[in-house]
Amino acid sequence: MNWEQLLSLKRFGDTNKRLRKEQDETRLGFEVDYDRIIFSSEFRSLQDKTQVIPLSKTDFVHTRLTHSLEVSVVGRTLGRKVGVKILEKHPHLQSVHGYQPNDFGAIVAAAALAHDIGNPPFGHSGEKAIGEYFKSGSGNFFEDKLTKKEYQDLCDFEGNANGFKILTESRSGRIGGLRLSYATLGAFMKYPKESLPKKPTQHIADKKYGFFQQDKSAFIDVANDLGLIKKEEDDAISFSRHPLTYLVEAADDICYTIIDFEDGINLGLINEDFALEYLIKLVKDSIQIKKYNQLTNTKDRVSYLRALAINTLINEAVEVFVANEADILNGTFSVSLLDKSKYEAQIDDIIKISVANIYESKEVIDKEIAGYEVLKELLHVFVVAATNKHNQEMSNYDKLILKAYPSIYNASDSLYECLLRICNYVSLLSDSNAILTFKTLRGNRL
Repeated sequence: MNWEQLLSLKRFGDTNKRLRKEQDETRLGFEVDYDRIIFSSEFRSLQDKTQVIPLSKTDFVHTRLTHSLEVSVVGRTLGRKVGVKILEKHPHLQSVHGYQPNDFGAIVAAAALAHDIGNPPFGHSGEKAIGEYFKSGSGNFFEDKLTKKEYQDLCDFEGNANGFKILTESRSGRIGGLRLSYATLGAFMKYPKESLPKKPTQHIADKKYGFFQQDKSAFIDVANDLGLIKKEEDDAISFSRHPLTYLVEAADDICYTIIDFEDGINLGLINEDFALEYLIKLVKDSIQIKKYNQLTNTKDRVSYLRALAINTLINEAVEVFVANEADILNGTFSVSLLDKSKYEAQIDDIIKISVANIYESKEVIDKEIAGYEVLKELLHVFVVAATNKHNQEMSNYDKLILKAYPSIYNASDSLYECLLRICNYVSLLSDSNAILTFKTLRGNRL
């Protein structure tokens, strides 16, 4: 892979190449990507979607929206720092083509801003709830009516693939989705493969999948334009990652590792003593003990340590990226940047504490259970109504559902597209709207 191709400013529908040196510096194309994402309705819905603590009523616990904004800020810094190093190593990118360090930051910031845009309500349990409806619930009725890859898309419903759909899918008045630059779309594509084969290698890019069968042609178009390396795997579509994807992933890893830990302390789920014991190992070279001791409350002390820890891991991720640039460009770098960090053990310790005290806390588990029931009910009612319409076997109740929720059905859809449309519709609901819809279907709003 080469950087000039990887930094493509092309957008869906372009017939001519967009040159960096011809860009308006006051409104760079990569920065337009950020604006289009942040003003989209799909991004706004993240304000009422679970990050870790579902439906929290406190004012300092993160939602998907605040998490995404923070990941974007960290991603911008990572991109800019890496951009400086890349341009030093490949000066022609700047002298001939006009690329600047901030271009890298803008691409990573936009991709990071969108990294959770396809996630369903109720956190990662929302993905699992949708998948299990088709894998082991009533939706398994469709197994022999779809291709294996189509059925696998549903059984392992994936927020990353759904995000790619949201960013690229054409609809009336919005051809090409948000029409983001291909560089930003490439950086967004964390798992550049289809749902089957499920996990053919130990490479981190093969851990999950990144596009639905319906969006295969759009994905291949982006991958080919960017010059991503195609893997030889029989009839399977699989590519190497865009290098900047590693920075998007690192920004997310840094934020959820440190900030989820901070949320747990502020909620009282993790003892404050753990903050000093575990975070100090990350910040021992930068902490000012006198300043730390002057802070009088838990929130301020943890905030100070969090800021230092994030800065430490940003610098570490940049160092690992630059040291492994050649392997990243040839597709052989197979782990996340933080997996190569000298702080890997400390990060693992923090994650273990978070798992035990936050992710597996009774509050989280109880609300995830409720989320399963909500999504299972919504899927079932919508699937029955839409497929009965598809088969011209509608009941009066089905007709009412399709009148109330017309977006779940399109007459031109195949069966697979019909089911995927419903999954996408449900995934775009906020936590509160999902519960409200659930109550409506149960007759609890009369």
